[in-house]
Amino acid sequence: MNITHVPRRFVKSHWGGTETVILETCKRLMRMGHTPHILCPNALAKESQEVIEGVQILREPYFYPYFGLSKESKRLLDLKGGNLFSFSIMKALMKEPKLDLIHLHTAKRLGGIGRYVAQKRKIPYVLSLHGGLFDVPAEEAATWTEPTRNAIEWGKLLGWWVGSRSVPDDAAAIICVGEEEKVQTQSRYPNKKVVHLPNGVDPERFSQGDGKAFRHKFGIPSDACVILTMGRIDPQKNQLFLLQALPELMNINPKTHCLIIGPVTNQEYNDRILDFIEKRGLKKVVTVIAGLDAGSRALTDAFHSADIFALPSVHEPFGIVILEAWASGLPVIASRVGGIPSFVVPGQDGLLFESNKEESFVEAFRIMIDHPETATKMAEAGRKKAASQYSWDSVTSRLVKIYEEALSENPFRK
Repeated sequence: MNITHVPRRFVKSHWGGTETVILETCKRLMRMGHTPHILCPNALAKESQEVIEGVQILREPYFYPYFGLSKESKRLLDLKGGNLFSFSIMKALMKEPKLDLIHLHTAKRLGGIGRYVAQKRKIPYVLSLHGGLFDVPAEEAATWTEPTRNAIEWGKLLGWWVGSRSVPDDAAAIICVGEEEKVQTQSRYPNKKVVHLPNGVDPERFSQGDGKAFRHKFGIPSDACVILTMGRIDPQKNQLFLLQALPELMNINPKTHCLIIGPVTNQEYNDRILDFIEKRGLKKVVTVIAGLDAGSRALTDAFHSADIFALPSVHEPFGIVILEAWASGLPVIASRVGGIPSFVVPGQDGLLFESNKEESFVEAFRIMIDHPETATKMAEAGRKKAASQYSWDSVTSRLVKIYEEALSENPFRK
C-alpha cells in the first residue's frame, strides 16, 4: 500500500505524541513492505524535505485565512496547530502517484483537503483523533483561537468547499487512541466505524539509559528523589500544578527534585512557570529543559535519571509518555482524565489522582515514598504491560488491518 499521512506539522523541534505515533508506525509499515510518507504544512520547519529514520517528510506552504493576523499571532497558531489551509498540499495529494489511502491526523480545513482529494481520486481515508476532540476543557479550547481574536476570518468558504465539517462523516474509519474518546465518538457517529487503537512504545529502546550521566550534565544531585514530567510546556500538561505541590512533596521527602522536560508550545505559560520558580526560590530543586530530540539518547537517559514519573495533565486522550516511563522501569502517578484510566490500573501498575486536586496527588506521592516495595512492584508490572501489550509492532499490525478494511469498503469507490 502507498499511504500518505497528513498531520498539522511534523518537526523535531516541537515533537509530541502524534509525531511519535506517525514516525514509529511508518517505520514499521516500511518493514512490512508498504510505502508510507508524511505530507504536512511547513509550520515551524526550515526544510521543505527531510528524511527522519528512513521516513520521508514533505512540507508545503500554507496560510491562515484571516485578515489582520499579525506575525506573532501566526507563530502562536503554528505552535498550537491552528486551522490553516494549503493549496500546495491539495496539489501534492492530487499528483501523488499510485496513492492508495490517505491517513489524516487532523480534521478542520486541513482534514477537509484530505477528504476533498480522496473523494476526487476515489480512494478512502481514515482519520485519527490524537488531541481530544470532545473532552478538551473550555478554558483551554479558548486559548486555541485567542491569536485570531482581533482578526477577521474569511476561510469559512474554503472549509465549505473542501467539506471540512464532513471529515468524520466520510472517513472509512475513525481511529481513537483512548477508550473514552472512542465511546464519545461512537455516540456522535453511531453509523461510523470507530476503532480504538492505542499508542505504542519501543520497549527495547527505553529499557536502557544512563541516568547518572544525565543528572551530572544538568546539575541534579545524585541523591535527589527526582520526579519527572515530560510533555509540551502548555496548560494542557499542567506542569505548574506539579510546582505548586512541590513544597508538600518536599515535606514528605526533603530531597525531592522536580524535572520538567518538553518543547515550549505556549510561551506565556512557560514564562509563568519560570516566574513561579524564581519567586518561590525553587531554582535549586527544579530543572526545566525546553525539549530534547525525540530520537536522542538524552531522552531515554532522562527517564532513567528519575525515580517517579508524573503526568498531571488536565486532559489526555491517551498519554504515550506513560508507556515510555513504564518501559524505562519507572513507577507512574497520573491524573484520572481522558484515556489514562483505560490502561493504567490503580494500585497494580500505577496510581491515579483527581485532576488538579493537590491533596490527591500528594497522597499518591506519599504512597510511592513510604512504600518503595509497592512502587517497585507497580513499576515492574508497568514494564511488563508495555512490552506485552503496547509494542509498536503490534499496534502497526492492527493499523494495517484497518487500512485493508478501508480499502475493501471504500466509500468513494465508483
